[in-house]
Amino acid sequence: MNRPALQSLDDALAVLLAQAMPLAGRESVSTFSADGRVLTEDIVSALQVPPQDNSAMDGYALRCADVAEPGAVLPISQRIPAGSVGQPLQPGSCARIFTGAPVPPGADAVVMQEECVPEGEGSARINTAPRMGQNIRRAGEDIALGATVLAAGTRLGPAALGMAASMGRAQLTVAARPRVALFSTGDELVMPGEVAPQDMRPGAIYNSNRFFLRAMLERLGCAVTDLGVVPDQREATVAALQMAAQGNDLILTSGGVSVGEEDHVKPAVQALGHLDLWQLAIKPGKPFAYGRVENGAGGAHFMGLPGNPVSSFVTFALLVRPFVLRLQGVQDVAPQAVAVRADFDWPRGDRRREFLRARLNAQGALELFANQGSGVLTSTVWGDGLVDNPPGQAIARGDTVRFLPFAALLT
Repeated sequence: MNRPALQSLDDALAVLLAQAMPLAGRESVSTFSADGRVLTEDIVSALQVPPQDNSAMDGYALRCADVAEPGAVLPISQRIPAGSVGQPLQPGSCARIFTGAPVPPGADAVVMQEECVPEGEGSARINTAPRMGQNIRRAGEDIALGATVLAAGTRLGPAALGMAASMGRAQLTVAARPRVALFSTGDELVMPGEVAPQDMRPGAIYNSNRFFLRAMLERLGCAVTDLGVVPDQREATVAALQMAAQGNDLILTSGGVSVGEEDHVKPAVQALGHLDLWQLAIKPGKPFAYGRVENGAGGAHFMGLPGNPVSSFVTFALLVRPFVLRLQGVQDVAPQAVAVRADFDWPRGDRRREFLRARLNAQGALELFANQGSGVLTSTVWGDGLVDNPPGQAIARGDTVRFLPFAALLT
């Protein structure tokens, strides 16, 4: 019997994003608390920044016409610290001025103090011929009145929060947190703290996936309901999915989506709803699944990740992350790959698209982790990101490869 062709990553991501309709909910939060949240409104400037011409330096504000050549001595007619407003500049004089202070009317340049020398009482020698507009930050050169400074759909970071605050915004309207139910399947799983390492039964492993998946969801702004570990039983899996579909937008599982006799997630989802994706042409991460679990209230999206930790980690970064961001209204969800030189050989490419764990060395090139197995979580801690290697592509030392930094995939 012919097996169905594996879905490409790009096609799978297109399917996911087509289903990820932005959630309807929104809330107003303090700008202090909005880091990582997604704006649902445009922030339009009600002022210009800077509000008036101001000095970019500590120095002396003057008229260029009064300093025809270096060495001119001008009387200091006033002193203007930041936060004060000076008087119109008297012809033939200069004003002592400090960074950020408004440039007085009539001045057309600021000469930094390092290029001036105080002369006796109340004068300064200007040791350079200034240029018109030198060291003056013009009103509105950063932000014009009425400009959209942050667009709806922007995921807020520290710089964006500072920008919003500079517009006088103490509160921001952001997308509601996606509600995500998380559980793992597997009779072999043991929670850290329950059993000491020396007392682990044969075949048991600690549940690492639960920890990094929950952390990555919370970094993306999700409200996570952790349902723990579900036994490898069909009835238990169905019951867990039914519970998870109540009041959640997404159900995320790890394990149980392969083709073994103890992999019950796929038939359980099909019994309660439908699967739209199953098995992708990527390595690691082939046993990825997407569908919906229905209930009377409309149901929830379902994403099933492989049980092997690296496979789960990679499929989250490549598929779950963009999906969750799109639920919050972010449009540009694709991580930006960079071109980097390979300092390794990869003589035989796989028939599937590969994501190899690598890190940058002191020469700015990529080194490859020695063991690329899907169970070797060490590679994700050691690495700086993933080499995105096309199907069947060998890599020789010195080749340029596509690199996806973890800094773009995990935030």
